[in-house]
Amino acid sequence: MLDHDAALVLFSGGQDSATCLAWALERYTRVETVGFDYRQRHAIELEVRHSFRESIAHLHNHWGNRLGVDHRIDARSLADISQTAMTETVAFRTGSDGLPNTFVPGRNLLFLTYAAAIAYRRGIRTLVTGVCETDFSGYPDCRDDTLKAMQVALNLGMDCRFVVETPLMWIDKAGTWAMAHDLGGDKLVDLILEKTHTCYAGDRDHRHPWGYGCGTCQACELRARGWDAWQQAVHQ
Repeated sequence: MLDHDAALVLFSGGQDSATCLAWALERYTRVETVGFDYRQRHAIELEVRHSFRESIAHLHNHWGNRLGVDHRIDARSLADISQTAMTETVAFRTGSDGLPNTFVPGRNLLFLTYAAAIAYRRGIRTLVTGVCETDFSGYPDCRDDTLKAMQVALNLGMDCRFVVETPLMWIDKAGTWAMAHDLGGDKLVDLILEKTHTCYAGDRDHRHPWGYGCGTCQACELRARGWDAWQQAVHQ
């Protein structure tokens, strides 16, 4: 039997998954997290995620009571077969197929499969992931159709009734900042600024109004544009 009041959040340590973790903590009485080591170029995200988890547990008493164990999966073999700018130190560019070379084929599909296997063992019904079709960099495994198809496949393949939740699917980065503020106010926004990592280059040396990063990769540009748009809306 799967617990309908439990959720497993795919938590990378980035802005999107951090917001989704807060979203889940507000809605479910038991929330666990899972992170993946796939030899990502920005492996710093695996380090900051622990600090973020510890800090978010203190924002609200009920969040701390609900936050459960963290799982870390070794998926480093993905780097051996992907050959992308996310796993190798090469220049960021757009390929002839129109996709950025930061696209890791099959990554989200693999991650959801691992997550479902953990959820099956832990008796968790809901999987929460921060994929988004609005600001999704063109990645096909972030589309709503892909996630719906994965939910069907997981349910059939494991003979369960998992629910894959995608709280950010139809909002942009400005909306993600706004959601974080709605969930946890200035304290959660400050926590995301200081203790999450999005930059593909893994830069933690440069601090911007929107957080840490190189400021030039696609992830930094999306995060910065979203911050500026949200700040503009707040101060209108």
